[in-house]
Amino acid sequence: MLPTHEYANDLILFALIVECGSFSKAAESAGITSSVISKRIGRLEKSLGARLLYRTTRSLTLTENGQELYRHARTISSQMQEALYAVSERSEALTGTIRMSVPTISGELLLSESVAEFCTQHPDLKVEMRLENRFVDLVNEGIDLAIRTGTMPDSSLIARHILDSRWVIVCSPSYLEHHPQPTTTAELLNHNCLTYTYQESGSANWLVKQPTGDQIAELQVNGNLSANNARAIRKAVIGGYGIAMVPRCMVYEDLQQGKLLEILAGHCGKVLGVYAVYPYTRNLPLKTRLLIEHIICSYKNISHYF
Repeated sequence: MLPTHEYANDLILFALIVECGSFSKAAESAGITSSVISKRIGRLEKSLGARLLYRTTRSLTLTENGQELYRHARTISSQMQEALYAVSERSEALTGTIRMSVPTISGELLLSESVAEFCTQHPDLKVEMRLENRFVDLVNEGIDLAIRTGTMPDSSLIARHILDSRWVIVCSPSYLEHHPQPTTTAELLNHNCLTYTYQESGSANWLVKQPTGDQIAELQVNGNLSANNARAIRKAVIGGYGIAMVPRCMVYEDLQQGKLLEILAGHCGKVLGVYAVYPYTRNLPLKTRLLIEHIICSYKNISHYF
């Protein structure tokens, strides 16, 4: 048998599927994948020992047991929604604590100031923000909200897309005074490429493309320095010690000021999504929802950096 709280979550999800009429629409509404929904409903059916619905490529039909369960699940879902909104929406002041995890680059670039501004607007609210590049386990570590950059794995977490972060290949003017500027990605193999170890494809595998095509390929570059901190790589590149592939947002001001130059424009194939991620719930607390909206606005205000 499932724990009571897992039954409640699965019943709410089951009601959502029936209301949406399909697994895919329910997945879109809940912000999770269809495969996660299938697993959750399969778990519920196994625990109850009863088939709840028949699913084909074109239709979804409730069994007799499914119809009976839906009547109760619909009531549970409605009552829970009303109760949560009664607590959150009728409270003018936001109180309590939000624990969040954010990547170091975004944390330093805009989130520290953005979140501090949000806390000033809501003085009874406290935000505990951790700057880290690892993908934390939100549920087990008690994290209410995470800002993540990268591809989102198949999970029961809800991931709300904010914007895309484009990466660029850069070097300093002083580096080009002593080395020929590469005109093709293949010529990068003849240069000292400084690498960031937190890249999903591997620190020495750069995602590159031709400007006239969309096909992405991995290029295994060579270099004498790698680091798990992108800003450390940035300083080394500004110093003229090599070429690097880094997030455009991190070096936007350096490019504007001429400290760095973008080379092989259009050849960098690395684009990562930036997401607000939180555990699945039908009714996200008002304080977390408002913080997410505030953060999204902050990103949009400097979208030209990305």
